[in-house]
Amino acid sequence: MSNITAADVKKLRDQTGAGMMDCKKALVEADGDYEKAIEILRTKGQKLSLKRAEREAKEGVVIAKVSDDKKSGVVIRLSCETDFVAKNQDFINFADQIASIALENLPKTKDELGALPLGPITIQDKIIEQVGVIGEKIELADYELLESELVVPYIHMGYRAGVIVGLNQDGGSVEEAGKDVAMQVAAMRPIALDKDAVDPSIIEKEIEIGKEQARQEGKPEQIIEKIALGKLNKFFQENTLLNQGFVKDNGSTVKQYLQSVDKNLTITDFKHLMLG
Repeated sequence: MSNITAADVKKLRDQTGAGMMDCKKALVEADGDYEKAIEILRTKGQKLSLKRAEREAKEGVVIAKVSDDKKSGVVIRLSCETDFVAKNQDFINFADQIASIALENLPKTKDELGALPLGPITIQDKIIEQVGVIGEKIELADYELLESELVVPYIHMGYRAGVIVGLNQDGGSVEEAGKDVAMQVAAMRPIALDKDAVDPSIIEKEIEIGKEQARQEGKPEQIIEKIALGKLNKFFQENTLLNQGFVKDNGSTVKQYLQSVDKNLTITDFKHLMLG
């Protein structure tokens, strides 16, 4: 059996983040073979990941970042089981590292992001490895990409929510407006940019809800449809970003606020991820 030194254990711990005893056991099992010990720790993570696959991972962190030229942005949600892990700086740094890799490569999907390299292995394999290190379920739960003339990020409530907002212009005043709108998204949680972007199935459901409410209120059948459409318009005002009342000035909508900055300024798209 190879002589396992404290320096060997520390080297493996620095590489993997696993506990000192786990590193020592892996080195002993691998008879001092460093690469084999890493594989043993990864296998442990995979086994633990399978055991915890059905567990809920509602805690975690959301990271929103933009490129240096501010024309691309990403937001990711890295989930875990407990608030204790979510608040750990190493976990936050890990999520930030994944977001940085996303920003460098601009993958289109979560699966593409997971397949990108993080050191000698993929992001997804590193997540599995961290399951063994931390001892609870960890997953890359969500990922969104946005590209526009200007993209502005916002992280809300200690990494519990993240927003990226795309605008059709750039510049200092436009960026400030973008920050205001990003905070609006985090606070008011719009479901779409405007009424044209709302899923038709949601519109159909809201119309049916409006009709049923009108009937329960005893309204005549011949005006049920009109009442339902009126309720739908109110739904659009409350739930679509450009039509929402601007939180910093209830006298204007978000669309009107943007036009007060520049008559042609508007939001091209937004992405919002949150825990839960």
